[in-house]
Amino acid sequence: MSIEERRQLLERYLPDPPQTSQGNTAATTSSKHKSGRRRRVRPFLKQKLYLFFYLAIQFIFGIYIRVRQIASAIFQKFIAVRHYHHRTPAYIQKDLKNLSRSPEHLSVILKFDSSADDGLETLLDEVAELSAWSASAGISLLSIYEKSGILKQYMSAVEEIVQQKLVLYFGAPPATPTLRVFAPNVPSIPPTRSTDTPATTNEVTNGENHYQLSGINLNLLLLSQSDGRDTLVDLTRTLTEMAQGHKLRPKDITVDLIDAEISAITSIPPPAETKPSKLNGHINGVQNLECTLPSEPDLLIVFAPYIKLDGYPPWQIRLTEIFCVGDSGGDVSGRQRTRVEYQAFLRALWSYAGAEFRFGS
Repeated sequence: MSIEERRQLLERYLPDPPQTSQGNTAATTSSKHKSGRRRRVRPFLKQKLYLFFYLAIQFIFGIYIRVRQIASAIFQKFIAVRHYHHRTPAYIQKDLKNLSRSPEHLSVILKFDSSADDGLETLLDEVAELSAWSASAGISLLSIYEKSGILKQYMSAVEEIVQQKLVLYFGAPPATPTLRVFAPNVPSIPPTRSTDTPATTNEVTNGENHYQLSGINLNLLLLSQSDGRDTLVDLTRTLTEMAQGHKLRPKDITVDLIDAEISAITSIPPPAETKPSKLNGHINGVQNLECTLPSEPDLLIVFAPYIKLDGYPPWQIRLTEIFCVGDSGGDVSGRQRTRVEYQAFLRALWSYAGAEFRFGS
């Protein structure tokens, strides 16, 4: 069929074309141009309006952040001037003497700056300062969590630097507190002062105030990311192998047993009397002993702009009071490292003393 024949065949099925004049056609074309112009103007206005609100919110939030940083810096400076330890335990005890309670086990999360040339030296100095402050405050157990575990590789250096810092604060032995350094999966370092040496009293006089510092023992526990999830995996593997080797009955694997074994990570054995755990030995290289010191931290201090646990063993902080130092360094992005300062240590202990604990019914 030709084109004309096909057109005539289809015309009978097509509707009649609308009867419009030339004027109506021109009006319709004009209205289309106007509506198209309106459709192009409205998105442009909306875009500018959204941009205005975005810039306004960003400007207001930027002012708020700067004001908060300035206020925090002024407050920190005020506390630093009014309360300073002067490397004297008497001053630290004076700052904390009116607290209703203090933690027996203090835990701190620190960050190792591998990009800095003096990153390790700074980290060791912070550990030493925290140890001296804790010993002065009467805290018997201090656990330091550093994600990479570099402190475990330099346990001897940690022990030496902390001991030097304690001598700087308390004086030469025997006035220096007894120091014991522990780390899971690593052989412990014996006490720096013999337990047979009688405890002496270090008397410090500060004007009208008189303090006695006697029988102070400091236990330092070093933790890393491998003591969290990896330890739980190793514990599961060990229990499975013992059950398959008929060394342990499956029904003996209870919640209490697992809780006792994973709690041994942040537990410090007493210096004299010890008692083996139910597994009669070592699991994951950690000697499981019945301890007199608390295994779970009472207070966890996070030296960061915001709370970031970085793989901290979660089963150890079920009832722990967590204190975040905040953006005292003027950075809220987390890229910069928050400094370990005495006023932040004080604020954490003040916050812990005023906290209200609700354990449920």
